[in-house]
Amino acid sequence: MKTILKRGDKKLINSWAFYDWANSVYSLVIGTAVFPIYYESITKNEQNENLVNFLGFEIHNTALYSYALSFSFLVVAFLSPVLSGIADYTGNKKKFMQFFCYLGALSVSSLFFFEGQSTLWVGIFGTILASIGFWGSIVFYNAYLPEVAFPEQQDRASAKGFMLGYIGSVLLLVFNLSIVMMPDMYGITNDKLPAQISFLSVGIWWIGFSQVTFSKLRNNVYQKKPKNDYIFKGFKELANVWKQLKHLRELKILLISFFLYSVGVQTIILLSSVFGTNLGLETQDLIITIILVQLVGVVGAFLFSRISEKIGNIKALKITIIIWAIACFGAFLLEKEDPNVTLKFYILGAFLGFVLGATQTLSRSTYSKLLPEDTEDHATYFSFFDVTEKIAIVLGMTLSGIIVAATNSLKPFILLLGVFFIAGFIVLSFMKKTKYVK
Repeated sequence: MKTILKRGDKKLINSWAFYDWANSVYSLVIGTAVFPIYYESITKNEQNENLVNFLGFEIHNTALYSYALSFSFLVVAFLSPVLSGIADYTGNKKKFMQFFCYLGALSVSSLFFFEGQSTLWVGIFGTILASIGFWGSIVFYNAYLPEVAFPEQQDRASAKGFMLGYIGSVLLLVFNLSIVMMPDMYGITNDKLPAQISFLSVGIWWIGFSQVTFSKLRNNVYQKKPKNDYIFKGFKELANVWKQLKHLRELKILLISFFLYSVGVQTIILLSSVFGTNLGLETQDLIITIILVQLVGVVGAFLFSRISEKIGNIKALKITIIIWAIACFGAFLLEKEDPNVTLKFYILGAFLGFVLGATQTLSRSTYSKLLPEDTEDHATYFSFFDVTEKIAIVLGMTLSGIIVAATNSLKPFILLLGVFFIAGFIVLSFMKKTKYVK
């Protein structure tokens, strides 16, 4: 007979956190490291120009990538509240999480067939569906946090997830880089095949290790017995949570602040490699920076989960936001002609890595602690958290596309992101302490 693990059980928390190990390879290999560099390199034409033809339109390749990701986030922002309401009403969070996990992993694997401008549609549609799968699964994954851990455990549980994610993704990235940088060792002569193998490995890793999480998570924690009109009831569930949310002052303040600083955090994650490429950095320099960010991120997530226990979530979050704002100004000052630009990029990456995991960890656990203690609608509540982040990303990526198309540079946009961080800090300053959030 299968043992049912109860809330607060370390085995349950560990299995939940292990989904970060499974899915973070998408964020690193596809979202940050290998795919953006691969995309930029094979979408340039013979004249080394950045214009591509997609569906009959001529467009800047970086702008197209930004718009494709923006569209995927818009889809998730529209779908997640509706599906979360249905999931909460029916008790089917796990099934929804599995569906999006498999959609994302299979879509990532399809990028194996993206070989150049002739198959650009594979790259773009694969990117869109993989992004929808990844972010869609995260909604339901996050919603499990208050069900697997008690409030006093949630900072550490959230941090454990991000730490596992950083470690796991670095391990797979190192393997992928060995193929990309030393293809001869594997007997590979096709210069595109190493990257394509990387995309396939992400899909296999994601599906394979997610089974550890799915084997322990319960599907219907509250033993709900939905009626046939579950779609209508799902919308009703969503409406009820929205009404409750409007009266939760601290939760609203956190969401507003989270929206503002997420414009910066998520956009920087997605465009950091592109920014480094525009500064003239070699691929190996970008990879070193990315690995540095991940390794420092493990330390940052661990330290800030402890710092928050000492000074409170609000102050700890504000510290990370200040560092982000300073980093944006530092990035704006970087010049391609600077002989020390690579070293400065490394230093900047280390600063960002230190607060990257910390900001994400504290945002998730702080939101979880602010949820009403008597609620069972965790997926619906977290869908609003997710929608806030996705709309922020849509805004960030759209603004980046517009600014790049107009100026052919990301630097003005980087400076603008600093303003978003400052605004997020100011809004967070209005937040008051609660029972679990200090």
